[in-house]
Amino acid sequence: MKSHLVQSLWIGAAAGLLSGSASAVFLISLEAALQLRQAHPPLIWGLPLAGALVGWVYAGWGRAAAPGANLLLDALHDADEGKARLVPLRMAPLVLAGTVVTHLFGGSAGREGTAVQMGGSLAAALSLRPDARRGLLLAGIAGGFSSVFGTPLAGTVFALEVTHHGRQRYDWLLACGLAAVVGDLLCRGLGVGHHAYPSLPAAPPLALLWVALSTPLWAGAARLFVWLTHRIKAVLPGGAVGQPLLGGSLVLMATLLVGHQRFNGLGIPLIDQAFEPAGSAPSTWAAKLLWTAVTLGAGFKGGEVTPLFCIGATLGSAWAHLLGQSTALFAGVGFVAVFAGAANTPLACTLMGLELFGSGAAVPLLIGCCLTYLLSGEHGIYSSQRVGEAKPF
Repeated sequence: MKSHLVQSLWIGAAAGLLSGSASAVFLISLEAALQLRQAHPPLIWGLPLAGALVGWVYAGWGRAAAPGANLLLDALHDADEGKARLVPLRMAPLVLAGTVVTHLFGGSAGREGTAVQMGGSLAAALSLRPDARRGLLLAGIAGGFSSVFGTPLAGTVFALEVTHHGRQRYDWLLACGLAAVVGDLLCRGLGVGHHAYPSLPAAPPLALLWVALSTPLWAGAARLFVWLTHRIKAVLPGGAVGQPLLGGSLVLMATLLVGHQRFNGLGIPLIDQAFEPAGSAPSTWAAKLLWTAVTLGAGFKGGEVTPLFCIGATLGSAWAHLLGQSTALFAGVGFVAVFAGAANTPLACTLMGLELFGSGAAVPLLIGCCLTYLLSGEHGIYSSQRVGEAKPF
């Protein structure tokens, strides 16, 4: 017991320092890339070639790191079986550079996958022992998730939920919690801020009923995103270089067709608009889903989470406008509920909602995340995630 406590403390502190530092470098680089793209919209024309270049680099030097977050999950499963699968240290710089390139040239992707991969790979490099390696991987995931979003509670629970949905282990809870707190504090201490979202007020009883009745809609969006992303990855020809070349060309043509780049990048402006009284256009969520599924299915680097936030928030906002409900409330619940369904992490998403939107809407956030999770099917965005206990329906 005492040795495990000491081990948890050093693992949590080390993983937090590494993941927080890496996230700070990443977020600063990402912000620079986003500002450069906004200042020079024609950069979108370089998206196909940029994706092909990143694919070529991964094919030559990063093949072992190509599975991304799924490689971390596989390493955790191996550690459970007493094996110590190596997670290449080069995963961190490769995914950082690849994600920055994706956003610089207008791909639709997020940040979480990059932060999780950096935190996990850097932390895992500290030990080869299977028992310590499991703790380091989990703590690295917690620290990366926490520091990139500024949500230490959600980061802690995300690391524990994501390996097996329906079953959690708490042997490394302290290490994950410490890494999440240290990573977040360090990232903020280095001057990196996070986007601020509005606080949500308490919901009246009738709104709770409408939130519950809306969860099949959010679950359907989550299932569609998962299916379409995996399907594009399976059918798009060309391999490591040809897939992003073709996928980038599709995103480029779609962007030119609509005449703007609002569906490219993280989607933060679309999320902000979703919280406004006028709400989002009914087609916004579907366009963002399509742009992101093509970008990530084609092999571009980046995460799924912020685009999922955008899909859920804009879908919830448009739906609330039709129902005559609060667009801000439904945008906030949809924001985390679609992610809960796609990642099979309902508790982490509920906590994220509390950290981002305040405790006033705790009940609708819990209802939205849990019911969406139950209705979203067994398969999620992480193909290496295992089923701890099947969903009841």
